[in-house]
Amino acid sequence: MRKLIDTHCHVYDEAFREDLPDVIDRARQAGLDLLLLPNINPETLSELLCVCDTWPDLCKPMIGLHPEDLADDFHSQLSGLKSILDDDRKEGGAHRYIGIGETGLDLYWDKSRLADQIESFRIQIEWALEYDLPIVIHSRDSFTQLYEVLRDYGNCGLRGIFHCFSGSADEAAALTEFGGFMFGVGGVLTYKKSALPSVLPLIPVDRVVLETDCPYLSPVPFRGKRNEPSYIVNTATVMAQAYGMDLDEMARITSANACRLFRL
Repeated sequence: MRKLIDTHCHVYDEAFREDLPDVIDRARQAGLDLLLLPNINPETLSELLCVCDTWPDLCKPMIGLHPEDLADDFHSQLSGLKSILDDDRKEGGAHRYIGIGETGLDLYWDKSRLADQIESFRIQIEWALEYDLPIVIHSRDSFTQLYEVLRDYGNCGLRGIFHCFSGSADEAAALTEFGGFMFGVGGVLTYKKSALPSVLPLIPVDRVVLETDCPYLSPVPFRGKRNEPSYIVNTATVMAQAYGMDLDEMARITSANACRLFRL
């Protein structure tokens, strides 16, 4: 049976509160081998860890602060999360957090806090470098600013994922320069008006990973409904077509890419 990895899912979200065991069962039946869970803010971390404690063989946690969840005193949010991360990574610690994120920049709704978002992003980049962990980057309407920040870390060994990549060929080419990064591809690939099917083959196949971002961005034919990890098969099928290979090979390659990045 093929093994798939969902590198970005929020199954700890309240959208799954009523039927999460069923969602997990469907994920296993669909061939999901691992679900990687990025954090949103300090308040979401306990729910995230509860899910990981319930299904420790399947669900793996990350820690971070989303750019849209910055409080006025975001330094306090970051300080609290960093204390948790430090305790986890110390000698004899659990070493359970597999990555930093999700973090990044989002100027879709609010451009007034760009400076704060950049500062938070840079702080979390430093965490990733300090502990040699991959970083999961959210970027919405902020390509230019993201690129400018990342140029400062071009030779530091920083690695991670450009989450929910849906950019142009030029953006793909520019981001490919950052050799430690994968491109996270989700349900947008399956949308009728998406340019991704033509852009994707421009990205080396050893630089792509699968994700759902559930409960958001469901692939066709589930668009408009709650997304869940089992639907990743639909995205993987379209990705396989874009690269001209069969689904099993696509699953093998993307899972190997994820394991290499996260050292799983």
